[in-house]
Amino acid sequence: MTDFGLGQRLPGKVAIITGGGGGIGGFTARLFAAHGAKVVVTDINESAAQATAAQIIAEGGKAVALRHDISAPADWDRAVALTLENFGKIDVLVNNAGLHHETFMSDITQAEWDKSISVNLTGPFMGLQRVIPQMLKQKQGAIINVCSVAALVGGSFAHYSAAKGGLRSLTHTAAISYAKQGIRVNAVFPGLIETNLTAEARANPEIRAMLAASTALPRFGQPRDIAFAILFLASDESSFATGADFIIDGGVTAM
Repeated sequence: MTDFGLGQRLPGKVAIITGGGGGIGGFTARLFAAHGAKVVVTDINESAAQATAAQIIAEGGKAVALRHDISAPADWDRAVALTLENFGKIDVLVNNAGLHHETFMSDITQAEWDKSISVNLTGPFMGLQRVIPQMLKQKQGAIINVCSVAALVGGSFAHYSAAKGGLRSLTHTAAISYAKQGIRVNAVFPGLIETNLTAEARANPEIRAMLAASTALPRFGQPRDIAFAILFLASDESSFATGADFIIDGGVTAM
């Protein structure tokens, strides 16, 4: 537990974390549990979700796992139902699951475009629509959307950038729409992080070195760098933050 800091910043909270099978989502799920939250770990890779939940339980926390395609409405319905059945409420939603492919704009197929929008934008939108009614009953809630610096800068992934840019706008709109009802909605914007999404690029030493050199802090970040920001936004410590962009990119957007 020493990797997760001290204290109980989410005592009694119930959180759904999508893409919780590894990387940012996996570390976030374990971090939340270490700080007192009960966690519903969802992932399209069911065995990965189960592995994260098993780690949490082994570390003394409470968690359940679920296979979850965030682009499928029925899967969202199941995720919400499972959460309420096991824990009785929903305090936090972390829209972390995503899909990323490096494809030059002129080479993006219609199918690739539709898939990226479906997973990276429509999926989180469906999550908001399904958890907000429960949060309204509770008169409180925190939603954290994991965006990307790709929403703020150009690159060879127009479909991904467009979807994440849309998620940024959705975050702002939801935040304003539900602020008076006690629901806070914020976004984090990771830069180059060592996750499965960057594994292919990191496998090539030349590309890895080039990418690392493109940041003010010349290295890749770690999942924990993003997870601790998500923890802050989920906790009552961030009670005056909503509609905010938390950029954690090693200084890329400052250059």
